Amino acid sequence: MSGRSSEFGRRTASVARAGGMFARSGLWRPGPPVKVARQLGALRRWGTLLGGTVVSAAARDPDVVAIIDDAGRLTYGEVDARTDRLAAALGRFGSAPRAAVLCRNHRGMIEALVACSKRGSDILLLNTGMSTEQLVTVVREQGVEVVIADSEFAGFLAAVPKTVQVIKAGGTGSELENLIVTAPAAQVEPPPKAGRTIVLSSGTTGRPKGADRHSRPGLSPLASILSRIPYRVHERMFIEAPLFHTWGYAMLQAAISLRATIVLRSRFDPEQTLRTIDATKATALVAVPVMLQRMLDVPEAARSKHDTSSMRIAAVSGSALPATLATAFMHEFGDVLYNLYGSTEASWVTIATPADLRARPDTAGTPPPGTKVAILDDSGERVPPGTTGRIFAANELLFAGYTGGDTKEMRDGLMSLGDVGHLDEQGRLFVQGRDDDMIVSGGENVFPSAIEEVLSGLPQIREVAVIGVPDEKFGQRAAAFIALRDGGTLDADTVRAHVRDHLARFAVPRDVHFVDALPRNATGKVARRELQARLDENPA
Repeated sequence: MSGRSSEFGRRTASVARAGGMFARSGLWRPGPPVKVARQLGALRRWGTLLGGTVVSAAARDPDVVAIIDDAGRLTYGEVDARTDRLAAALGRFGSAPRAAVLCRNHRGMIEALVACSKRGSDILLLNTGMSTEQLVTVVREQGVEVVIADSEFAGFLAAVPKTVQVIKAGGTGSELENLIVTAPAAQVEPPPKAGRTIVLSSGTTGRPKGADRHSRPGLSPLASILSRIPYRVHERMFIEAPLFHTWGYAMLQAAISLRATIVLRSRFDPEQTLRTIDATKATALVAVPVMLQRMLDVPEAARSKHDTSSMRIAAVSGSALPATLATAFMHEFGDVLYNLYGSTEASWVTIATPADLRARPDTAGTPPPGTKVAILDDSGERVPPGTTGRIFAANELLFAGYTGGDTKEMRDGLMSLGDVGHLDEQGRLFVQGRDDDMIVSGGENVFPSAIEEVLSGLPQIREVAVIGVPDEKFGQRAAAFIALRDGGTLDADTVRAHVRDHLARFAVPRDVHFVDALPRNATGKVARRELQARLDENPA
């Protein structure tokens, strides 16, 4: 078969797979001819821009509730009209002003993103966990012209350069709401050039970088998700993961494409999450793993008050999902859990289904169609199943590079994810941690995740993190930071003995620190640098 024929065959198979998944989700379900014609017309004009998917959804289902948040409800028709007015209002600051958004999860965040998309503006998603100094530096470096931010970030708003237009968001009566209400009704046309979406890397291993995400992703991301997660049209999707993060933003895009009802809360509270699932009859939850742990930590008496049986799907990403947490969550809420592994630069590269997690609760799953995952050694050669190496991946979702001009390491079309792990004989991926988190003690390699997994099996422990610290004799040694459950008691010798019973002697943490809680960033990842800083400030 010629190369051209082979490529045609691959594309045909890909289209057929996507077609089957879209049919199962209800996306290709017949509807009123006039509305279907309007929907298809919107897609032809707008493509898969975020703003375009809202236009398309409103054309097909204008009266379907699009957003439920702390301020009430909005239909797709209302969101489309409001974001048209906001897009027109943004024209006061330039034809396509470069915008930065710093908001919690609420309608203002979605409307700002959609309006900027309709305008053709570059959008910079700012992390609510960053300091004022970091935020201002990013705004300057990225050449931002308009900042849309919740009024609670007063320190940042006061420090924004005077040349930058500030629009306060959040709540009724905000400047953003007033812009929408007072702007004249407008029919917005697709921009001549799509704006870029820039997501900041988490910064857990260094200074946050701006990752340029595709603004016209096509249907591949949605097909990739639907290949593993059975989302359906008109899902009630409760997005608790931050919308500024790749994970939350990607699920927002998927939700709009599915004409789903998007449920949002500005701040996460575990019992409020349970209450909201009950009140809205949410069918899907989008979260980060630590949120699941907090939900399980709600006392049984309080948890049992809320009916969560409507939840068919609980999808998590953004940080490692401990095996014990996966099992405990499914025991409590049923086989509804899906775990996605990826990065800001690659989006998701593997997805674990409930069946995967029942078989191996520590797995990150398998690559969806259109994604390749390989484990390479230091020379770039593939290693056999069961052998630990560096994780590389390729798909249609890879970022276009950092805004500063640099990019990630590439090998034969595959991009480094910065993690180490292995594949098993079934093709399931197991992530062992960041390649720069590995502890080398006396010449032996120790992965913090292995120690953390063993310790999380102790019922007294609520959460644990392990880092490497300098050691004069062995080069490095393991240090464990442990937060106990309420009423739990534990001592360092018991911790060491438990690890010694399950792992090699060089994995036993000689330093054991009991803390009230682990420091985490806004997406739930443990801030390991902060743990190291605590040791530097208070050496033993």
